[in-house]
Amino acid sequence: MTQPAAAPSISARERLVLPLDVDSSDEALRLVDLLREEVGVFKVGKELFLHSGPEIVRQIRTRGCEVFLDLKFHDIPRTVARASLEATRLGVKMFTLHSSGASEMMRMAAEEVDEACVRENLARPILLAVTVLTSLGPEDLKRVGFRSGVESQVARLARLATDAGMDGLVASPLEVKRIRRECGDQPLLVTPGVRPRASTWDDQKREMTPAAAIGTGSDFLVIGRPIRDADDPVAMARQVIAEIETGLAEREA
Repeated sequence: MTQPAAAPSISARERLVLPLDVDSSDEALRLVDLLREEVGVFKVGKELFLHSGPEIVRQIRTRGCEVFLDLKFHDIPRTVARASLEATRLGVKMFTLHSSGASEMMRMAAEEVDEACVRENLARPILLAVTVLTSLGPEDLKRVGFRSGVESQVARLARLATDAGMDGLVASPLEVKRIRRECGDQPLLVTPGVRPRASTWDDQKREMTPAAAIGTGSDFLVIGRPIRDADDPVAMARQVIAEIETGLAEREA
């Protein structure tokens, strides 16, 4: 399998992912232009992608910025494999699939991407498997039939995803230690549910500060509203980067 670039040597800035959870291309590009020197990766999710289509990814890329396409593919294996091919052709740095789509779906997607990268001389993106959404707590899982608890369910899906050829995982920072224990250092870990000190927690139920998340072993942090809604988004982004640097220092100590 062709491997994407690994994360251990990347800077604190490159570890910061900003979600462009806005409803227009103009607002998204305003944020990109404002924060391109502070943010390593801009995340395009369902709202913006459905409003603006693939062109918004191309416009962000023409500004020299990296894109995390977060559409959480979950469908029959062939459909997800073809969607993964198109995400790769867009030149995104990383994109998401749902690990609950099972092994065949993830494995076929990885194979389709690998073959296309060789055939079309494309840069290989990081394939990320979503485990359990950070908005879900134990009672939510019980209601949909999962009885083993959040951490056990995350660990089960993490093992499934890594065995199926996924490069990384999306999980709460509270499950990072369990994932590292069961899956080792190889999978890249992208963690939402992260808020800088003194922020409110919004709709995330499993959260942590940037320094703590990085210190625990996360590779990329997804932080949105505390930066976007700040009186000075640039200053807040710089505060987050400083917290990430603190976490990296603690991890390396």
